[in-house]
Amino acid sequence: MNDSKAVEKAPEIDLATLRVDIDRIDAEVHRLLMERGEIIDRLIQVKARQGGGSAFRPGREADMMRRLVQRHKGLLPLDTVEGIWRIIISTFTYVQAHYRVHVDASGGDAPMRDSTRFHFGFTVPYVPHANAEQVIAAVAASNGDLGILRIDGGLGGLRWWEQLHDASAPKIIARLPFVDRADHPAGLPVFILAQPLAEAAARDVIVYSVYVDRWRKTLGSKIEKLGGEVLGNVGTDTGLSLLMTAPGGVSLDQLVAAFSEAGIANARLFEIGSHATRHQVRPATSVG
Repeated sequence: MNDSKAVEKAPEIDLATLRVDIDRIDAEVHRLLMERGEIIDRLIQVKARQGGGSAFRPGREADMMRRLVQRHKGLLPLDTVEGIWRIIISTFTYVQAHYRVHVDASGGDAPMRDSTRFHFGFTVPYVPHANAEQVIAAVAASNGDLGILRIDGGLGGLRWWEQLHDASAPKIIARLPFVDRADHPAGLPVFILAQPLAEAAARDVIVYSVYVDRWRKTLGSKIEKLGGEVLGNVGTDTGLSLLMTAPGGVSLDQLVAAFSEAGIANARLFEIGSHATRHQVRPATSVG
């Protein structure tokens, strides 16, 4: 039986037209970036009239990145989109108030440089240091710089988190990468330090420095049960110094109770910063 219906022929792709469309989109993206710059200029003027304020707003930045990941689709890799927006955010923050990024390069410069360039671009100056102590000192002495420290705490036996106890000392304001996935191109876990923020700090996760007299096997599971994590521990003359996190909704009384249940009655906790809950991206599953 013959099919009398004619097969519709797909329209031919006009390369010239497609290139015109690409040029139009590129010009519009550039125009919107310049418009963003004009708004930032007005923002700077408003802040100046209102007495200033921190250029860093970790909570708002986290919300922006969550929305970006949730709405993303299509051929463009998520890595590229995240990197572009990170550079846009960091560069416009730099335009508001010039800052440098001080980096602990004691564990290797290359991974720290990759993380810094991915999250802050090339406009923001990169300043490597020999250890975490130098980074903390540089941030403390600055007029608004940031610091980056690896989260594999205690590298070289340094208990750098103890230097953040004082109320006026730098504090942790973010944990990167914010978009949490196994194949992240700048996946080295790092903390971002800044001078204490008077406003806009993200407090989904609280970071603590903790003194205990000894380690107990059940402590890790007790903290994990509360949604927290022990990130580092270094021995001292009288016990252990821990770097630890807990959800913002967990009270100090609950943490003290967890230590007590683990057989530690004299834990001393110092809040040394906070950060937003990272956005987890599940790997795509193939259908067999």
